Amino acid sequence: MAARSGDAQTQPGSGREAVSSMKELYDLIIIGSGSAGMAAGIYAGRSKLKTLVIDRDRAGGQIKITSEVENYPGILNISGEELSQAMRRQAEKFGVKFRQAAVESVDLAGDIKKIRTAEGDYEALAVIIATGSVPRKLGFIGEEEFRGRGIGYCATCDGEFFTGMDVFVIGGGLAAAEEGIFLTRYARKVTMIVRGDGFSCPQTISERVLAHPKIEVKFNTELREAGGDAVLRYAEFVNNRSGERWRYDVREQKQTFGVFVFVGYIPQSAEYAQEVRIDERGYIPTDESMGTNVEGVYAAGDIRPKELRQLVTAVADGTIAATSAEKYLVGKKERLGLGELGELGESGERDELSDEEKTPVTRQGTSLLDDSLKEQLVPILERLENRIGLLAFLEGSSGFSEELRSFLSEFAGLTDKVEVEFLNRGEDAVREKEAKITLFPAVAVLGPDGVYTGVQFHGIPGGHEINSFILALYNAAGPGQAVGEETLAKIRRVSRKVNFKIGVSLSCTLCPDVVTLAQLMALKNPLIEAEMIDVAHYPDFKNKYGIMSVPAIVVNDEKVVFGKKNLEELLELAGG
Repeated sequence: MAARSGDAQTQPGSGREAVSSMKELYDLIIIGSGSAGMAAGIYAGRSKLKTLVIDRDRAGGQIKITSEVENYPGILNISGEELSQAMRRQAEKFGVKFRQAAVESVDLAGDIKKIRTAEGDYEALAVIIATGSVPRKLGFIGEEEFRGRGIGYCATCDGEFFTGMDVFVIGGGLAAAEEGIFLTRYARKVTMIVRGDGFSCPQTISERVLAHPKIEVKFNTELREAGGDAVLRYAEFVNNRSGERWRYDVREQKQTFGVFVFVGYIPQSAEYAQEVRIDERGYIPTDESMGTNVEGVYAAGDIRPKELRQLVTAVADGTIAATSAEKYLVGKKERLGLGELGELGESGERDELSDEEKTPVTRQGTSLLDDSLKEQLVPILERLENRIGLLAFLEGSSGFSEELRSFLSEFAGLTDKVEVEFLNRGEDAVREKEAKITLFPAVAVLGPDGVYTGVQFHGIPGGHEINSFILALYNAAGPGQAVGEETLAKIRRVSRKVNFKIGVSLSCTLCPDVVTLAQLMALKNPLIEAEMIDVAHYPDFKNKYGIMSVPAIVVNDEKVVFGKKNLEELLELAGG
C-alpha cells in the first residue's frame, strides 16, 4: 500500500469524475424534500410533469428524525425514516428526479425560473418552495457552550447517551411531548419544563405525558442557565408567575444530565426574500392554491404561515401545490408552444444510486448481513467499475474485532470488486503508518491502485451508517456520485492537511449525511481524511471530547463541533 499523493487533481482511487454543468429545463422544480416536497413530487410525477426535487440534505426533511409516526391516517406505526424512504421511492416510481445540492441563488421572475446550485444550474416553468424550517434555539445561558455536551435538539439521535441519567425536556408542544415520552426509554427520569400553564398539543398526547411514571411536569417554568465543566453539572430554573428560582445539581461530581430543547422552528426562507413576499415572521404567504405573489411560484409545508404544523398538513400543502402547478403549466406551455406536459426532452444526465439503493434496509436478527440486505447490496456492488480494497487493522481477538472480521468477510463474499485483508495491531507498522491508523480496530478504504484513499471506518457500518459505507465504496471504485465543477473546485482549494473524525451512533439519522460529505471531500482531495467512529465502541474517544450528541466532528484532533453540517460548512471547517 503506497502513501496518498499530494496532487488533488490526479488523486487515485476516487473514480470517474461526473460533472453536471449544463442547465436543465423542467416542468417543475421542487426545492425541499420534506413531507410537503415529497407529496408534491408524487402528485407531479403522476401528472406526467417533468419534475426535479432539489435539497441540500438527504431526502426526508424533519420527519426522518422522528422515532415514531402514529398520527398519519391509515398507518398505525412507522418510523419517520421509513416513511420518508417510502415517499421517495413512490415519487421515483413516477419518474421524479432527485438532486442533493445546496441552492445558491434563484431568479423566479419571468416564464423561466432559474435555480443555481453548487452542482449546476437548472431551469423550470414552475417552482414549489418547500424548504421547511429548522429547530429554534432558546437563548439561555450555556446553550451554545454545551451544545453536544449535554444540550441537544434530537432525541432520536442522542437519547441513548443519557441512559440512566436525568433529562430535562424544554417545551410544551407536540414535539416536546412526543420526544419526552421517547426519552423515557433511556432516562432515569424526564422532567418537562413548560413555559405556559398547559400543553399545546393534542389531549391524548398530553394525557400520556402526565400519566407516565417516569415523567414529571413543571408548568409556568423557564430554563435560565445550564452549566458545568466539560459536560453539564447544573441547571437553573425560574417560575415565571411566582418568580421563585430553583436549581438542579448532579448528585455526584462525575455525573451529568441532559437538556433537550423543542421550542418551535424557524422558517428557511431567507434565500427567497428578494423573490417572493415574506411576512414579518419569515413565512411565505400563499393563497388557497399555495400560490405566492409571483406567478408560477408556490410554497408548501412549514414554510407557510399556518395554524397546524403536522405531517398530514404538510402532505396536503404539497398535494395542492402540485395540482395547482399542473393547471398553471397546461396554459403556460400552450402559450409558449412547448408541447404537452412532460415533453421537454430528456436531460441526458447519468442516474445516480436511487434513494432505495443508498438506504438499504437495516439488518434484522442476529446475522450481520441478512438475506434482505444482501439482495439489495448485490446489484449495487455489481455497478462498481474498479476493484478496491478494505484493509482492516484488528485489536487482537477482542469480541468487537471478531465481529468486525465476520462482517467484512461476509460482505466480501457478495462481490469480487472488494478485496478484504486483515492485520492485527502492530503486525505491519509500515502500513499502519501509511493509513495513519490511530484508533483500533479500523478499516481503511484503498483505491483501485492500492493507495489509501483517506477514508476510514471505526466500527461496524450497520444501522444508518451502511449508507455512508456503500457510498464510500461507490465513490472510491467508480462511477461515483455526480459532483459539480464548482463543488469540485472548492474541495480541491483546501490546501492544508485536514482530518475529520466524525463521532456517530448507528441510530442517528443525521450522521450519514455528514460522514458521506466528509468522505467525498477526502476522495477528491488527498490532503483531507474522513473517519467514521461509532462512539459506542470507542469510549476513550467519546470521553476525550465530551461527546453527548452526534454527529460530533473533531477537526485535526482539536476543534469539536456538533450537529449536522452541509458541504459549505465542512469546507469552512477545513479552511477551504
